[in-house]
Amino acid sequence: MKYVLIIVFLFSISLSAQNQAAIKHNKKILEPKLENIKWISGNWKGEAFGGHVEENWSEPSGGSMMATFKLITDGKVSFYEIEIIREVENTLVLQLKHFDNELKGWESKNETVDFPLKEITANKVVFEGMTFEKVNDNEMNVFVNIKNGEGGAEIIAFNYKK
Repeated sequence: MKYVLIIVFLFSISLSAQNQAAIKHNKKILEPKLENIKWISGNWKGEAFGGHVEENWSEPSGGSMMATFKLITDGKVSFYEIEIIREVENTLVLQLKHFDNELKGWESKNETVDFPLKEITANKVVFEGMTFEKVNDNEMNVFVNIKNGEGGAEIIAFNYKK
């Protein structure tokens, strides 16, 4: 009985070490390279803002990834976005522009909304104000920090499926 307890104890220590290694692996910070976030690419659909949303991300090429976004409410497009993630000076930056349903820009001609990179792990890309989280190969969550008119902000969650 004494030997069985020792074996069980040693086995549990071994499993604990394996679990800690797995946790460290998932938390490991990856290099700021597009190849490390290519899992974002694809045609993603979900619901947000009281309507249907669609976001289409390209595979990495030419030092960038690009996307289009649209929100459909009551059967009509409310707005569009063009987004890019590009490699800049050994980091990544996400930039976007908004357009109304007639493709008139919200930002001025030379203005973009920029989200500098904070970190990349195996299942998460954290930009300042926007986070992409891989749930599995066919599902991801995107969390966007949106400023409201009262000087505050709220986090809007988008659950996307391919």
